[in-house]
Amino acid sequence: MPRIARALSDNCYCHIINRGNGRQQVFHKDGDYQAFLDLIQAAREHYPVRIYAWCLMPNHFHLLVQPDVADHLSIWMQWLMTSHVRRYHRHYGTSGHVWQGRYKSFLVQDNDHLLTVVRYIEANPVRAGLAQTAPGWQWSSHVVRENTSDGLKPDALPVALPADWTEYVTVPLTDYELEKIRNSVNRQSPFGKEEWQHEVCRENGLESTIRPLGRPKGRSGYAEK
Repeated sequence: MPRIARALSDNCYCHIINRGNGRQQVFHKDGDYQAFLDLIQAAREHYPVRIYAWCLMPNHFHLLVQPDVADHLSIWMQWLMTSHVRRYHRHYGTSGHVWQGRYKSFLVQDNDHLLTVVRYIEANPVRAGLAQTAPGWQWSSHVVRENTSDGLKPDALPVALPADWTEYVTVPLTDYELEKIRNSVNRQSPFGKEEWQHEVCRENGLESTIRPLGRPKGRSGYAEK
């Protein structure tokens, strides 16, 4: 299957996800989580990439970022992933692949869809049964956003947060919202209003990410009856 093109432009909003190789666990203890957050902070100091949300899970992570310069994001991610793999092997005395390889990403429209993606990211541990509430999971932007504790600070979102952000995140996303986001995660299709989504796909050659799955009728190699 051919790789999906990276659709990036300066100051775009991008959701990134990567999983452990073979879905294996990558973060085994608190020190592993903290080391990864420290590397994100170091990467942030190397390249101007704003970080709006994150969540580290035992075998994967989510990031919502915005690069000042589009080309910097791939360099930023390469530095982050390479640095982490080196640290992991040095710490555990292992070798080989840690992550599944090329991270997945999709663009997000700069409106309330950003809030939906942040809710999705910060509520991930609750959906996975790792915590009862978003504040109950230490390794996400939600904990730092809601208090003054030390840690990687998220940049201020370009859209206003609801007054009670924790309550807003606690309310589960609708089945429709979850389906739309998961479709973007799996197919790397832009997440936003339909008109915007189609425009972005046309501009960036991403039409395949929003086409219906399956072989079109009459194109199966057999004569249509």
